[in-house]
Amino acid sequence: MNNQIDLDMPVNQVIEENPEVLDLLVELGFTPLKNKFMRMTVGSKVSLNKGLRITGISKNKLVSTLECNGYEVMESGQ
Repeated sequence: MNNQIDLDMPVNQVIEENPEVLDLLVELGFTPLKNKFMRMTVGSKVSLNKGLRITGISKNKLVSTLECNGYEVMESGQ
């Protein structure tokens, strides 16, 4: 497990590197990610930061959840 998650990476890449994150994201409200097709298409273009804006999920809530589950959250600015 890679314990770093970059909020500027495409969602699909984050999930490929950390498959266990999928359940956390779905619980937070990223429900379209349950659909593999959505993960592969939209998820390959949309970063977690952009997904937050689309879904209206609080960045603080996402960061807090990830950190509580042992991840280091960063932003590369890509």
